[in-house]
Amino acid sequence: MEAIFRKKYIVQPSETDFRRQLKLSSLFLYLQDMATEHAYNIGVGRDVLQKKYGIIWVLNRVKGEVIRYPMFKEEITIETWPEPPEKVQFNRNFLVYDKDGNIIVRAFSQWVVIDFITRKLRRSSIIEEEFPKVDRERAIDCTLNKIKPRGKLNLGYKKTVGYSDIDINEHLNNAKYIDYIMDCFSLENHKKYSVKAIDIDYIHEALPGEIIQLYTDTEDAKDNMVYIEGINENTKLTTFKAQILRK
Repeated sequence: MEAIFRKKYIVQPSETDFRRQLKLSSLFLYLQDMATEHAYNIGVGRDVLQKKYGIIWVLNRVKGEVIRYPMFKEEITIETWPEPPEKVQFNRNFLVYDKDGNIIVRAFSQWVVIDFITRKLRRSSIIEEEFPKVDRERAIDCTLNKIKPRGKLNLGYKKTVGYSDIDINEHLNNAKYIDYIMDCFSLENHKKYSVKAIDIDYIHEALPGEIIQLYTDTEDAKDNMVYIEGINENTKLTTFKAQILRK
């Protein structure tokens, strides 16, 4: 059992944007895959949990800080480690290093387990397996406050959840939310700004065929902060809330 899991990646052209740098959604796919692989490594992978307890992992919250984006062909090393389970949530940390050992990305995530059939939240105590103990500081020293708008919400666009958006759980993949968020802004806007930090609160899962309305609030734009909210057009339920810092 590896308490801290490490893996090398080389940035591929299909994972980059017009700047030849790793897209934020591609970065979060790396982190997602790292979390999945490490969960299997320590005996709490999806298949094990579903078969033994009838539950699955779901990402509840994630916060990331980008010091600099990895570039096309660049080799990076990602490491991840869990924290001891809390009453309901499971915290997991990530650090991304360049080849010289410099930290270029930090991320902190909160996961929960839900019943695979009913989709109801389950307590962490349902899992009997022990998690490795890691005596290490959190990747991001932060308190996860509520994400909320400061001003008026403006509809940016609507997006129908399609086949290419869903994952093994048959709902919108957590990294795809980032694509939805980034598409709230024009190419000209992306050429002017780069996202340096992101905080996403995943609230209700989005299923294939559902239409998500993407709203933005630029009340704090003068401070380079933008609020984004996704609302299910049919149920009117908030799918996610997010906040990004641009520079």
